[in-house]
Amino acid sequence: MSPKLPALTGKDVARVVRRLGFEFRRQAGSHAIYVRPTDHARVVIPMHSGVVIKRKTLRAIIEDLKLSVEEFSNLL
Repeated sequence: MSPKLPALTGKDVARVVRRLGFEFRRQAGSHAIYVRPTDHARVVIPMHSGVVIKRKTLRAIIEDLKLSVEEFSNLL
């Protein structure tokens, strides 16, 4: 059974992404684009004000970060 995903907003996810060494690159509409300078990895985070990110979208972001759900949850 896979671990339960936490309910997070875009700001919460951006905080974790910055801890992983990603830097804000630009905003495309309501989506923030972060890039890690060391390996040029990129992640896109929906930044809809106060709205919780859908589970499937959050799972895709975690996959883009090459983390497990447990590893991601430990960074919160």
